[in-house]
Amino acid sequence: MDSGTAATRTSNGSTLELPAPTAWPFVLAFGMTLVFAGLVTNESVSVLGAVLAVAGAVGWFRSVLPHEARESVPVMPEQSAVATTRRDVARLEVADQPQRAWLPLEIYPVSAGVRGGLAGSVVMAGLAMLYGVISQNGIWYPINLLVAGFFPGAVHATTVQIAQFRLSALLIAIPIHLITSLLVGLLYGVMLPMFPRRPIVLGGLIAPMMWSGLLYTTLDIINPVMNQRIDWLWFVLSQVGFGVVAGLVVSRQQRVRTYQGLPFAVRAGIEAPGVMRERDKD
Repeated sequence: MDSGTAATRTSNGSTLELPAPTAWPFVLAFGMTLVFAGLVTNESVSVLGAVLAVAGAVGWFRSVLPHEARESVPVMPEQSAVATTRRDVARLEVADQPQRAWLPLEIYPVSAGVRGGLAGSVVMAGLAMLYGVISQNGIWYPINLLVAGFFPGAVHATTVQIAQFRLSALLIAIPIHLITSLLVGLLYGVMLPMFPRRPIVLGGLIAPMMWSGLLYTTLDIINPVMNQRIDWLWFVLSQVGFGVVAGLVVSRQQRVRTYQGLPFAVRAGIEAPGVMRERDKD
């Protein structure tokens, strides 16, 4: 080391010169603390702090100017041999861990969720109209119940009035049903790769039960008329039918690989020699 560094070795090599320790920086910091503490307590505290701060600054400057104070520290040479009791290097066999298969390395495209949502919407609509026929309320009864919240007069309407055909109700029910089905289908496309072993159990049982339970607690606020007249058994069956069909359609689509296995530089498009293929200079 040269003379300008923080530590220099003497000519004989048995000692090492280091900057001498000093407590003046702490005195200066404590004095400045008392100066500001006196602003909210008492003037005498600030006066004492100013005295300590000046003393600390003067003492600190004198320890480094005009020459830095140094002290010699004896050097105790010691040679340590690197040794280990393990003869082999332990390696983590990532490929042998079955948990790796749970990561969604492959996902379904957006088109898979759209197809699954459309197919499930057809099945759900068919089951809803089948309920209207079996209950002898008519096929328009479940459709009008879906949009009953948009018509204030539906609160006091009778079953016969709700079962009547209304073009306005049909025009509102179709986009609501399609948009909801497409959103749930896209959700299935995202969730099913996380459960690759039994996708139909998730899509046909777990997700419909969770969705039905959520609607059971909030339907009184969303659609009070539907909450008073809904048949929950048929509603759950319709959700299960939607989930099974949507899950089957989505799970049979071709998956696309994600970029998780590629380096970050490749995914971000950063020039990284040795990682990315060199671009054509022409």
